Amino acid sequence: MDEVIQVTQWLSSITPRKKAKLFFFTTHADAPSPMVGSNDVDTREETQLPLATTVALHNFKNIDEFLKKKVNTFSCYNVIENEITKTDYEYLRFYSACKYLDVVPPFLDLEKISAIQNKFEMTDEERDYRLLLDSADLVLEKVCDSLKPAGVSQMWTALRKDRNLIRGVKTIDIIGFFVDPNPTGIKECLFFFIVRFLQKADKINRVNTNRLERLIAQCDESSSCEEGKTIDFIIDSLRFYPTELYPFGFCLIMCVIEGRDGAMQEIEKTMEISRHLGMITHTEKNPTKETIELVKKELMKPKYQFYSSFTCWFMSHGDSNSMVLADGETIEREWFLTSFPDISTFQLKPKVFFMVSCRGANKFSLKGDEFEGQSATCDYYDIGSALIRNRMLDITDSVRDISYVQPMMDTLVAYSTILDHLSGRANTHGSIYVDRACVLMSENISRGRSLTEILEHLSQDLHEILQETMDEDRIVYKQACHYDSFFRKTLKLPYTRHPKEDVHSAPQ
Repeated sequence: MDEVIQVTQWLSSITPRKKAKLFFFTTHADAPSPMVGSNDVDTREETQLPLATTVALHNFKNIDEFLKKKVNTFSCYNVIENEITKTDYEYLRFYSACKYLDVVPPFLDLEKISAIQNKFEMTDEERDYRLLLDSADLVLEKVCDSLKPAGVSQMWTALRKDRNLIRGVKTIDIIGFFVDPNPTGIKECLFFFIVRFLQKADKINRVNTNRLERLIAQCDESSSCEEGKTIDFIIDSLRFYPTELYPFGFCLIMCVIEGRDGAMQEIEKTMEISRHLGMITHTEKNPTKETIELVKKELMKPKYQFYSSFTCWFMSHGDSNSMVLADGETIEREWFLTSFPDISTFQLKPKVFFMVSCRGANKFSLKGDEFEGQSATCDYYDIGSALIRNRMLDITDSVRDISYVQPMMDTLVAYSTILDHLSGRANTHGSIYVDRACVLMSENISRGRSLTEILEHLSQDLHEILQETMDEDRIVYKQACHYDSFFRKTLKLPYTRHPKEDVHSAPQ
């Protein structure tokens, strides 16, 4: 069959709502800057004009033309070995979006996709199409689905009132002030236009969504929300780190085995819980400085930008400032923690470090006969009040910036013990902290709990356990863990998302 006819038939089989979503996912806001072999062009008009004309004219002609152009580009594209281009990214994004929406063109060359994945050095686990979807876009899709056409229309009216923001933007004028978002698919086009416009204007990104939240907050709840949804519910969904679908993220496990009884148990437990959480996992036994440098270099590869989060377990002996490696050398804990968050592939994504080692030799000792032989080796400050709000600073958009970010932002470091103190372990099971952390995370999957809630529960649980030193003094003591957080959103534990267990239901 002629390819033109095939493309026409494919487009005619896609609903307007799915066309709008396919366009949105394909024109991903955080797509990489043009690379070798691509033309350096500004895609602002390319990503906004079709949406604007579709809303203004109530037809999908320009979106259809955009999708046809993409298909034709991919059809003629020759995959060049060892050279990752912008088209490679676009091809993978397009394929994953089609797969997610259940609209994969029957004529799409899957061998090319496999060849591109080879260039990214993707493992079998990483070839799951869900890895290629952007979690932030999936969250925004759900926000759109939660709003009625009237709600998106109210957001548009609120946006149009911000003269400083929209001044001189031609696509804004194409849509006009008054919009009828009721025809099928027009609500989605208008919402996605608002989102992409705010992203291109550097007003929102995958972490900073305050400007979008403020637009939603101005909507009338009775007319703007789909049944069962509220304005608060919709805004709350934007206040979590986007980690939709599988995988939940990438997990790196580094464990020194030499001289640490139960270390293999630690590895098994952390591997089991990370996989149960839906992470793709890599383990390094007996790491050295060279190992760490090689891992850092690996994490800079382009494929890691597809991951939604990064988790690292580092388990070894240590003291107040350093950690002991497998070859007896030490590294500064602070150096380790500050070198990983600066990796560009995980910027604006949650990064969690579990640092499991002693930080000194002090013990919170328990004295007394009863401990012998025992061990387990408010409205008054309502900020919503108009009176208090009137006393607060008026922080305008002109003094806000989301472009520059401190490297440690969006990072959480969890320590197995407090400074200068021991981190206890059992002879056969390894670190007690690792054991309890894995148990609590496993128990709270599917309960909608955040990571910080789990860590607070862990702090309570661990501090109840009586431990005993392994030396001749046999001192009974307690261990206290804690964490330092630079998070700007809440990180929720996911539902179980093992690829073999996940049943995908295509969106409408």
